Amino acid sequence: MTNEKHCLLAYRCQLAGGSACNNHCPHFIALHGMNAKGGRVGLAGVPSDYRLVTLTNSPVRASQPKIYEMLDKYAATFGRQFDENGDRIKSVYMWSNSPGTGKTTTAVALLNDWLVAHYLGSLKRGRQPLQMPAYFLDVNEWQTLYNEFNRSHVPEDIAERASREYYRQLQAAKQAPFAVLDDIGVRQATEGFRGDLHAIINYRVTNGLPTVYTSNLPIEDMVRIFDERLYDRMRDMCVQLHFEGESKRGKRRG
Repeated sequence: MTNEKHCLLAYRCQLAGGSACNNHCPHFIALHGMNAKGGRVGLAGVPSDYRLVTLTNSPVRASQPKIYEMLDKYAATFGRQFDENGDRIKSVYMWSNSPGTGKTTTAVALLNDWLVAHYLGSLKRGRQPLQMPAYFLDVNEWQTLYNEFNRSHVPEDIAERASREYYRQLQAAKQAPFAVLDDIGVRQATEGFRGDLHAIINYRVTNGLPTVYTSNLPIEDMVRIFDERLYDRMRDMCVQLHFEGESKRGKRRG
C-alpha cells in the first residue's frame, strides 16, 4: 500500500507511488509522524483539513490565477532561508472584503511549501531539519484561549491549561522561522490580548522573519488596530495581495 496521496513530499519524491512509498518511510514520518497527524506538520499547527495542501494542488489556484502566479515566484525564494547573507524573504499580507475567498487555504499552502523546502534543503546541506520550521496561528482560536483563562469563575485547572497553551502558541508564533497569522483583523479585544499580538508581529518584523498574514481588512486598517509604527513596519518588505470574488466557504474553508 503506497502513501503517495498522504505525503507532502509526493510531488517531489521519485519513490512516490512505489513499494517504498508507505508509512514506514523515514521522510514521511519526519514530516507527518506515524499516522499523518504528527511530525513537523502537526507541530506547525496546520489544521487537519489543510495538511496536504500546496501551491501546486491548492483548490484556490483556479479562481485566483494571477495571485498564484505571483506566489509561485515568491515560493521560489524560500531557498534563501539557508543563506545568511542572502536577500531577506518578504512577508505577504492577504486580504479580502469577504471571508471564504481562499486566503487561509493559500496561506497554509505557502506554509507547507516552506516545510518541504526547509526539510529537503536541510538534508541536501547535511543539516538536521528543525522540528518546527514554521507555525500556523489561528488568531481567533488563540483569542478564545485568552478569554478562557481571563474570565471570572473559570475552574483553576481549566484556566491553567488554557493559559499554558496560549503562551506556548505565542512563543511558537513569535520564533518560528516562517509563520502564518490567520485572521489578524481583531475588532474587539482587550489591550492585553492586542498587546500580545503586537509583540508577536513586532518580534517577527524586527528579526526579519517572513510572515503570512490573512485578514478581512486592508493593511491600512492596522494603524487603527495596532499603531502607526507597527503598521509601517508590517508593510515594509511585505507583498499585499487582494483576493477578489465571492465567498466559497460552502465549498471549502478559507
